[in-house]
Amino acid sequence: MKDTVFGFIGFGLIGGSIAKGIRRANPQAVIMAYMRSRAKLEQARTDGIVNVILDRLDEQLKQCDIIFLCTPVEYNAQYLSDVRPFLKPGAIITDVGSTKTSIHEAVTSLGMEKMFIGGHPMAGSEKTGYENATDHLLENAYYIITPSSCSCKEDTERMVQLANSIGSIPIVLDYREHDRIVAAISHLPHLIASSLVNLVKTSDTPEEIMKRLAAGGFKDITRIASSSPEMWEQICMTNAENIAALLEDYITSLEKILGALKARQSSAVYQLFDSSRAYRNSISDQSRGSVDPDYSFTVDIVDEPGAISTLSCILSARGISISNIGINHNREHGEGALRITFRNETDMQQAWKQLEKYNYELIKIQ
Repeated sequence: MKDTVFGFIGFGLIGGSIAKGIRRANPQAVIMAYMRSRAKLEQARTDGIVNVILDRLDEQLKQCDIIFLCTPVEYNAQYLSDVRPFLKPGAIITDVGSTKTSIHEAVTSLGMEKMFIGGHPMAGSEKTGYENATDHLLENAYYIITPSSCSCKEDTERMVQLANSIGSIPIVLDYREHDRIVAAISHLPHLIASSLVNLVKTSDTPEEIMKRLAAGGFKDITRIASSSPEMWEQICMTNAENIAALLEDYITSLEKILGALKARQSSAVYQLFDSSRAYRNSISDQSRGSVDPDYSFTVDIVDEPGAISTLSCILSARGISISNIGINHNREHGEGALRITFRNETDMQQAWKQLEKYNYELIKIQ
């Protein structure tokens, strides 16, 4: 892809990270971008990521071999029709949306099946915008590629090669199967986490004792409930049918365990925990999935003056950045007194090795 020209419509966290990954893999690539906020594109050009800033969607797009739609899902269909007149023969247009059915249906209605291949880089961050984009955000993250019914094998392979070039793990799926899968492993979990948080909120005492004791396990399993409500409303509405079907199955499973609890059927309760533990332990830790990973571990330290600053100095002396650090008040599952969170796995592993040298007792978060 040495002489490939890339176009980006929208240039936030994902678009910016893809562009940075492309620039790292191919310094000679030409990247042009359009978004409403020109200031961020100016910064991207200063950073050496963007070559050409587009003031509007025009003839310059005819130079592009691959165009990424990186705007919110509801805007991508409009941009499809806007970009269509400027696609040269053989050009590919793709997107980065986390649901695929709606964009594929729009592509079909516009008669653009031959030139469109859907994409879903399964990575993200609690932070947004180009300013938080990195050239390694998508490393070891699955990059789902969803060809249309008319996509040729060569174009699909070009997208596979692109995903590989930025360090991602490409997987080619039918777009309908993609939406069913992410409904189960990403969309439904977000609904469950948010519902569970709201259940505790409404069940809490006036003194908010539940909230006070929620640090630790409860906060870990509901971490994704802190995601953007605007974004997740949009995602749920574009995949409502799949989510609803799985939610019905989930409600049925909850009703079964409710019946087992009321009937004091201990074997059924045991089977729930045993089968879920076995399946969860079989899930690989090597690849990043749809829910952002948590690069944390806990440390068993004595609560005394200077303990935290000493630990921080040990890590900073090695150039290891700490994303967050805090006291773990709820340690009923064997966690240490101090929880440390890092930006990436490399920092976490380096910190672990460094603190081991100083004989700290470290505990992995399961």
